[in-house]
Amino acid sequence: MLPSKPKGPASCAKRKDGPLTVNKSGDSKKKAKLNLITELINLLKARSIPVHTPGDPEYERSVANPNLMYRFSRPHLVVQPERYTQVQYLVREANRLGIHITIKNGGHSYAGSSTTDQGVLLDLLKLNKVLLDVETKTMTLGGGALWGSAYKALIDGRNDGYVVNGGRCPNVGVSGFILGGGLGPFTRTLGMGCDSLKQATIVLADGKKITVKDSDEPTSRKGMLFWALCGAGGGNFGVVVEIKLGVSKLQNPQGVIVAGRYTWNPTAEDKNDFLSTMVRFYTHNWPDRMTIDSTWVCDLRLPEGRDVGVRFLVYFDGNEHEYRKQISKGVIHKGLAEQLKRRSLPEKSTRFLHETLVSQWYEETRQSFPKTRQWSLFTSFAFLNDEETIKSVTAIIQSEMDDFKQQFKGERAMATFTFIHSGGQATTKPDWATAFRWRQTAYQAYIQILWEDKWLERDMRGFHQRFRKRVKPFSISGHAGYINFPDRSLKPDVHEKVYYGKNRQKLQLIKKICDPDNYFSWPLGVRLPEQTASSSGGRVDGTDEREQLANAFLAAEEEEGSSASDSESVDEEGQTDDIAGQQWESGAGNPSDDWLGKNGFPSSLWGPLDNRGQ
Repeated sequence: MLPSKPKGPASCAKRKDGPLTVNKSGDSKKKAKLNLITELINLLKARSIPVHTPGDPEYERSVANPNLMYRFSRPHLVVQPERYTQVQYLVREANRLGIHITIKNGGHSYAGSSTTDQGVLLDLLKLNKVLLDVETKTMTLGGGALWGSAYKALIDGRNDGYVVNGGRCPNVGVSGFILGGGLGPFTRTLGMGCDSLKQATIVLADGKKITVKDSDEPTSRKGMLFWALCGAGGGNFGVVVEIKLGVSKLQNPQGVIVAGRYTWNPTAEDKNDFLSTMVRFYTHNWPDRMTIDSTWVCDLRLPEGRDVGVRFLVYFDGNEHEYRKQISKGVIHKGLAEQLKRRSLPEKSTRFLHETLVSQWYEETRQSFPKTRQWSLFTSFAFLNDEETIKSVTAIIQSEMDDFKQQFKGERAMATFTFIHSGGQATTKPDWATAFRWRQTAYQAYIQILWEDKWLERDMRGFHQRFRKRVKPFSISGHAGYINFPDRSLKPDVHEKVYYGKNRQKLQLIKKICDPDNYFSWPLGVRLPEQTASSSGGRVDGTDEREQLANAFLAAEEEEGSSASDSESVDEEGQTDDIAGQQWESGAGNPSDDWLGKNGFPSSLWGPLDNRGQ
């Protein structure tokens, strides 16, 4: 849930005789901004609020990012509050001084939404409490908690048969996941992650803390804000410091999950059956209790013959006998069906949460660690599973994977296309029931391109752009995407249509009520309505507020559009080195010493190089 940088203070660096100094001389405006940063630091320190500036070990840990697109992300300060009142004070004072805040919860955003080169990085990692209430079947979590900690609360109590509707990767932040809608291994069984949200406590731009609940009157201000937080809450309305989730029971009385993982590397003999197998797999009417994610992988770092395959991840709420029957129905390739049966095991839900999720999503988890240094591009889609859509999309993926293999032969690079299995119980609520719009989606999907050579960026951007352009027309309404799988190449005037569809007008009005000055803003965030603010300080009065929201619901019934436009995205090749170049110039302080390659050199080699200038 991560805002972007504003037009803000000039870059600055830590020094021995004071906290900050200007890297470039002149410009009284920049100096004034830096003075405000220094004032904020002093105010926070006077309140014993943990503050870290460039060079501090905790600062460097917090700003580290595995995606080298954001390797020069250097905010002026990192704040790690330990109490909700500290968040309130920070927001109030930073807003007063005109200093922007970027919110970080876990830092798992592939699109760099939890990075900034200006202002404050608000790192919530110390607000990480987890309280499981077995009696009420609820779990209360701090705004910085990760799913691994949430699952541990269930595991430690050996609460078999009970799950919290969370993320696949244990190091994903809970609040960011829920506020984006939440797609997890139990979405098809339990609905979207946000459907389990009971209440949320949020700090608004004026520093006030309010709690909204699922029981609030939907047309009240609190009820409207609760609605908005269920799918569009990330960085748009305030800082969520605590949430309460419902804990659910699995459908099978044994509390067992059949889970597995298998990578299918089709042989030459499989070539004729490959696409028909995948089309049948994606169009099959799987029961709600079955979730099978799949990732098409072209990894040029692997030996020839193993560099292209499809990785299947299985989760079934039921016993092994039922599972095997369902696989036989949905997978027509006998060899693949047999392996999916053999490579899956029934286990208690606590063991699944403790061990299996980590193993299934090992690659994605590893890629989120700062020490995994590589460049990455990302974009998402939302598909129905009608045969025409699936046939077209799978043929495109196969074609693009073949092109990737030929174009980048010999490079250390990888292209993946992941289908996250959605649908099931997520579709039982109408599209307007929560801010999350694309409830009818059968598969939320994304392209991810990764590489290790700095000078490949232009070509990788070109490949990514062509791939996305071919696939996008088959997304729902020709443009649908998932905000938790964001795309930084979208133009700012179209991203709300892509992520929120018909719900965007209502979201803009709620934004006007909760954050009339647009303090919490970021490139892919909810914007204020184009209409001028009302005379009451930009806030909508009670009567007009309800009327405008009613009109927004009527407008939501209008046609969303049937095809993607080439003008929805910028020219990606033209963005080559833009982010790193801009952050190099504007980021606070000198870049980290932990640059690409240094930690990979043997000390015997690095030592003499490091000391050459002495």
